[in-house]
Amino acid sequence: MAVSWIYPVRGVQAVLAIAVLGLMGYVSSWWATHWRQSSPSEVNFLIFAPSWTILTLVLLVALPLKFSHLLSSKAAQWGLLGLELLTMLYWFGGFVALAVFLSDRICFGTVCDVARASTVISALSWVAWAVTFVFGAIRMVKGGGMSFGRRQGVAKEVESGKVEMHQGV
Repeated sequence: MAVSWIYPVRGVQAVLAIAVLGLMGYVSSWWATHWRQSSPSEVNFLIFAPSWTILTLVLLVALPLKFSHLLSSKAAQWGLLGLELLTMLYWFGGFVALAVFLSDRICFGTVCDVARASTVISALSWVAWAVTFVFGAIRMVKGGGMSFGRRQGVAKEVESGKVEMHQGV
């Protein structure tokens, strides 16, 4: 069986989330030390979104691999799809809010470059989440359940009785 394309995309989502978390942590720290007040809500939201993403990725990766029996119900599959939708919306709201915040400010220097880079990386993360959500939604609407990689293919073979048992196995 071929390895599912979803796991490398999940890895990209994790790397992008960690990058944004680090960059926005720097921006927030700079803001707090330079202005001696808490950072703007747009910056704080782009600290929340990657943190949420890491928790979501733990569920979206570990649940199908270790607890695939829990995904037999459609409600659980729709719940995970909803979680993916929510995460995608967080990324969209985060990068748009920060882009608007930076567009009407006089901003220069390293911290502004870091904030702009974080906006671009956040947009890329939104694209990655949009791709996985759209493919998951299409699969759910077609009635195949969410695509979780090899485990689901094995479960379908077992349910349909197409599994060949060999002696000694």
